[in-house]
Amino acid sequence: MNQAIHPLKGKIMSGAETVVQVLADQGVDVIFGYSGGAILPTYDAVFRYNAENLREDGTEPMPLIVPANEQGAGFMAAGYARASGNVGTVMVTSGPGATNTVTPVRDAMADSTPLVVICGQVPTSAIGTDAFQEAPVSSCLGPVAKHTFLITDPKKLEMTVRTAFEIARSGRPGPVVIDLPKDVQNWSGEFAGRGYLAVPGYRQRLHAARGNHLEESELAGFFEMLQGSSRPLIYAGGGVINGDATEELRRFADHFGIPVTTTLMGIGAVDTTAPLSLHMLGMHGLASANYAVEDCDFLIALGARFDDRVAGLPDKFAPNARHIAQFDIDPSEIDKVKPVDWHHVGILKTDLQALYDYGVAREIKPDFSAWHGEIADLKKRYALNYDRESEEIQPYAVIEAINAITQGDAIISTGVGQHQMWAAQYFDYKHARLWLTSGSMGTMGYGLPAAIGAQFAARDHLVIDVDGDASIRMNLGELETATTYGLPVKVLVMNNYGDGMVRQWQKLFYEGRHMASDKSLRSKDFVKTAQADGFEYAERLSDPGDIDRVVREWLEFPAPAFLEVVIDRDAGVYPMVPPGAAYDQMITGDWIPSRVKTAKKEVDRSSMF
Repeated sequence: MNQAIHPLKGKIMSGAETVVQVLADQGVDVIFGYSGGAILPTYDAVFRYNAENLREDGTEPMPLIVPANEQGAGFMAAGYARASGNVGTVMVTSGPGATNTVTPVRDAMADSTPLVVICGQVPTSAIGTDAFQEAPVSSCLGPVAKHTFLITDPKKLEMTVRTAFEIARSGRPGPVVIDLPKDVQNWSGEFAGRGYLAVPGYRQRLHAARGNHLEESELAGFFEMLQGSSRPLIYAGGGVINGDATEELRRFADHFGIPVTTTLMGIGAVDTTAPLSLHMLGMHGLASANYAVEDCDFLIALGARFDDRVAGLPDKFAPNARHIAQFDIDPSEIDKVKPVDWHHVGILKTDLQALYDYGVAREIKPDFSAWHGEIADLKKRYALNYDRESEEIQPYAVIEAINAITQGDAIISTGVGQHQMWAAQYFDYKHARLWLTSGSMGTMGYGLPAAIGAQFAARDHLVIDVDGDASIRMNLGELETATTYGLPVKVLVMNNYGDGMVRQWQKLFYEGRHMASDKSLRSKDFVKTAQADGFEYAERLSDPGDIDRVVREWLEFPAPAFLEVVIDRDAGVYPMVPPGAAYDQMITGDWIPSRVKTAKKEVDRSSMF
């Protein structure tokens, strides 16, 4: 089939105009970035493109959202990408503009988030001369990105930008960085309207995965293991969501009656309120999920990588599983941490459909009713719980009050720390792409900018940033971004006056020496800060009796709204599997039962974070 001819083919464009046109062709409808001299030609091209293509309602087709700093732009683009499933786009200047994106680029790489980051650069003739605001972008960002391009031949500019989007969104998604010298932006040439760079190695690997369909012998082998088991369990990771395979996972799991637990990044792959959903497993996973992993005899890993927060002791993870099967698009993940008995590298969406079709066609319907009863008992016996009679505000109660209103349908973004784990544990998530957090990198300051990005992706959806007093400080300047663009983001700060997660670990493993984690002497007034940044609703909640009323007022406010909640400083995140420990050493705290006596043990402090 012949490719349609682009209507602008042959038009003379500057390099900057070429970049913007390719962005438009790729479906980019929002850019996050901060200006500077080296990127000004492209910023001007964005301005002119928007002015020439205004919609009938007067809105711009490609608005450029300006954050407080470039790190915020990167996390906004990540939040947009995670909430929409599309590639997030960042455009920053050279030097510090580019280096300020290192953390969000690494974060996106670690969590397989598709981004394209366009960095202005000094002219090609000045590269390597320590020119003003020059930085070695490829050297700084190359090691932490999926791929980087330095464009020195303007004739390859159009193909490079188009290829960057292809690489970012395909296979295992990730961030791609384009280093764009100013003279390339100012160059003029014919717009081709088509064409990609030759990246044969990448395309061969991608083609191999896409063409690697499950053979009948593989399907038969998988179902032989399934039919030979009595306690199968699906362990689903972020790859299910990144691969747009949630519908296929739910259909497969429901039809064959297989319970599902998810990683932190896989939350939302299945409806957490479903009877066979065990919610999250791992270091701070639900006790019922971790016990189910202990009990299962066939573990099915889908787009999950057995990372250290799930399989702290790989040889003792799923100790009773006679068989482990692993599906992934990345061959490097197979047997990387945990040896498996059966694996397939391919497109998860296609593979799950093939499994379902094979089983249905052969009327395979194992009876796992006894296992279902065990799952129901685990969920009831080891349910999340806390001190419900406390005179201090318990963070769990605040989340339960929010959840009672949102009913598992709000987009929840978080910073990193205790509040992150409470949000993962206590909220319901009925759909995919409702949960945005920094998983592998654990980057404090992620929550607020990611929520802003998500609000651009889902303009009519309720978006809530659940943050901590320490985490939100990292990107507190983005409060102004929310009000500048009139985004109805709801910001919640759980204030326990310190680095709560660090303090919890210091209490458990360092004899209570709270070195550098106590912030009680800090004088930050978060409410005044929010008011200064334009929040018309900014309140502090300190009385447990006011939780329901204030939470409802905050959520129903029809504009950006800020709520600080002063919580119990000693509230902890439980359950907790200590670093270097197995699930049978899980600490469940004072309010969640344990089926084993938790022995006090020395932990490997080098693996704490």
